[in-house]
Amino acid sequence: MTARMQAQPQPNLPFVDIGGRARHLAWLLELTQIPSAAGAEDRVIAWIRRWCTERPGVRIEEDPHGNLTLSMQNEPEGRPLYLTAHLDHPAFVVDDVPAFDTVELTFRGGVMTDYFKGTAVLIHTEQGVRRATISGKADLDRPTVFEHWYATLDENGPTPRRGDVAVWDLPAAELRDGLVHTLACDDLAALAAALAAFEVLLGRPGGPGFPVRVLCTRAEEIGFIGAIGACRSRTVPLDSRVIALENSRSFADSPIGGGPVVRVGDRVSVFSPTLTDAIAMRAEEIAGGAASVTASQKLADLPAWKWQRKLMAGGACEASVFCHYGYEATCVCLPLGNYHNMGDLAAVQAGTNPTPPKIEREFISLGDFEGMVDLLIACGIRLGESGKVATLVGKLWDEKCFVLR
Repeated sequence: MTARMQAQPQPNLPFVDIGGRARHLAWLLELTQIPSAAGAEDRVIAWIRRWCTERPGVRIEEDPHGNLTLSMQNEPEGRPLYLTAHLDHPAFVVDDVPAFDTVELTFRGGVMTDYFKGTAVLIHTEQGVRRATISGKADLDRPTVFEHWYATLDENGPTPRRGDVAVWDLPAAELRDGLVHTLACDDLAALAAALAAFEVLLGRPGGPGFPVRVLCTRAEEIGFIGAIGACRSRTVPLDSRVIALENSRSFADSPIGGGPVVRVGDRVSVFSPTLTDAIAMRAEEIAGGAASVTASQKLADLPAWKWQRKLMAGGACEASVFCHYGYEATCVCLPLGNYHNMGDLAAVQAGTNPTPPKIEREFISLGDFEGMVDLLIACGIRLGESGKVATLVGKLWDEKCFVLR
């Protein structure tokens, strides 16, 4: 062992054995390939319901908006903690079949129009999959909420019907060099992490330290519609704490492989500081150190278990919605590559891309995913009502207030 490795604090992690890690990876690879769109999350919902039936200690409830809540049948008492993940990903929904070789699709989500024309999609019907190629944008003489696109169908395959989901035609999910490349990390990778942590807490002797529930929301990609509905219907009790789970676009200061991100805010708001601080404190406790070095430290002083604390202003997330409705809420996210399947996005936005924009698989670090699971388990075991700031302020005053006298 090198001197640098010896200097690094060793993590105090919640226990997840090798079999558990392998099972969680299998869920991650499977879930992130399920076709899903805002308002058309049926296949993901069916997967979750099957997952619950295999675990007799799990209760599942559906609210008036189709959001699902997973809870434990024998919950401890205390203030509930909700882990939320949304079930949709930017994708197409069949709106019409105007000709035998043409479909009209609506796109539900945020992707630059530069990426569409000439790109292949897979339409998932009840009878199977039909391939098509985006031919152009539809100019309609009626007001519409979503962009409409025409696609030319391949010769062979089942006939699409209104409401079928179409996703980008991309290779199967794979783990390569520590990175998971797949169709839809956002936000199905976070769902896999929430279920993984929930299962570990369910089987832990003594269970979690308080009620831990998973809220699976719908239609996030078109404006947090499921989360707004959940707040309006009080699906989540108002005294609950909410950790919204996300996959957020990675930047230079929030690298993939740098660990899960305790997200202090997004592009529209900042989150509840006490809950953010409490989660950051748990991250420090299980890591054995802070996310970044201070001026009096060296890089060798960073812990072996990586985590980050960042604003992540590249997008907005459901934590802002819950905060707006009066909940104590924050976000933990995974740094994401090829955000919304847009390859070389920074260059395309800058207009410097040397080749035409290309749809690609999203990707995350497996280590970051496992770190998110670890952190959620730690928060489910114990999560203070305040974090490091309250402790630090009291300690500093007691030790050094004499200088003011």
